[in-house]
Amino acid sequence: MQEVTQKLFELQDLSYREFHSRLMPTINPETIIGVRTPLLRQYAKEFEKTGDVQAFMKELPHQYYEENNLHGFLIERIKNFEECIRQIDLFLPYVDNWATCDMIRPKVFGKHLDALFLHIKRWILSSEPFTVRFGIEMLMTFYLDDAFCVEQLQMVSEVHSEHYYVKMMVAWYFATALAKQYDATIGYYEQGVLEPFTHNKAIQKAVESNRIDRETKEYLRTLRKK
Repeated sequence: MQEVTQKLFELQDLSYREFHSRLMPTINPETIIGVRTPLLRQYAKEFEKTGDVQAFMKELPHQYYEENNLHGFLIERIKNFEECIRQIDLFLPYVDNWATCDMIRPKVFGKHLDALFLHIKRWILSSEPFTVRFGIEMLMTFYLDDAFCVEQLQMVSEVHSEHYYVKMMVAWYFATALAKQYDATIGYYEQGVLEPFTHNKAIQKAVESNRIDRETKEYLRTLRKK
């Protein structure tokens, strides 16, 4: 761990640290080193070759935000689906911010969508907010094209949480779903299925999207809840 932390500080960018800290109000700024994501991903690739990955991944909880991100990037690189799921399950309870949560997108998931869907159902029912957020993000990432089914919209609409970052992910999911699966999704807006904050945030994100036409945006504005 000392060697990992030392390497991360060698990659430190203080101006980036200051900027990035402002984006994550839930994180103690003193735990942020300030390493740009491309450099961290490159380090993960290099670190994977050292043979020390398993030892590092057992060192939970980590002290620094970048150590968590490095952990997530190492999980992304796992090629065995079952092992990837195992490591995700071990790590998710320690994820405490939206950025770390949203960075983890294992490529192997795309090859095992049927099996992954069962785990997503489990994650969405978790009591841990960032586990729930991760599950919804995996639906948004892998299931809004050929693997889409209406059950997925229903699943996300039934997520009830007071956690800000869960609500925002639900909104992001529905805005993306509207762009990709309009006919199946628009009814959720028209019927006001989501609670007011999330409903209005979904409309806001959809209106800001370049993938939705101007006429649809005008219609969405009439559906806002007061």
